[in-house]
Amino acid sequence: MRILGLDLGSRTLGIALSDSGESIAMMKETFRFPEDDYAQALTKTIEYIDKYQIAEVVLGLPKHMNGDIGERAKISLQFRDELLKMRTVKVILQDERLTTTMSLHTLAALNTSAKKRKERVDQLAACHILQSYLDAKKRNNNG
Repeated sequence: MRILGLDLGSRTLGIALSDSGESIAMMKETFRFPEDDYAQALTKTIEYIDKYQIAEVVLGLPKHMNGDIGERAKISLQFRDELLKMRTVKVILQDERLTTTMSLHTLAALNTSAKKRKERVDQLAACHILQSYLDAKKRNNNG
């Protein structure tokens, strides 16, 4: 079974997918949509769910550094609710604090051009979100 990882922004949806063994997260794409048009992001998510027969989705929850839920996190919660109306999947909300920063540092360390960083930062953030979940899941199952 594969697990889908998502990093939802105001204009982009970073998408990552696990391998069939649910061990490794792999970057898939950065889907761009008109600002705040989450219906398009939802449609793209549904395409992945249907294509890969996804039963579990890990959605980044952008909390403030103090743990509070802000406007961006509320949008993620609404996105989850809409997704659950359209498909029977398990949606896990994964704390995504600092994933974009980590992704930018990773891409910079790899000497990625500024243009490529902009293109890939969201899918790498989705990959970090998903990999964090997969690692925690593995620890919990083995411990």
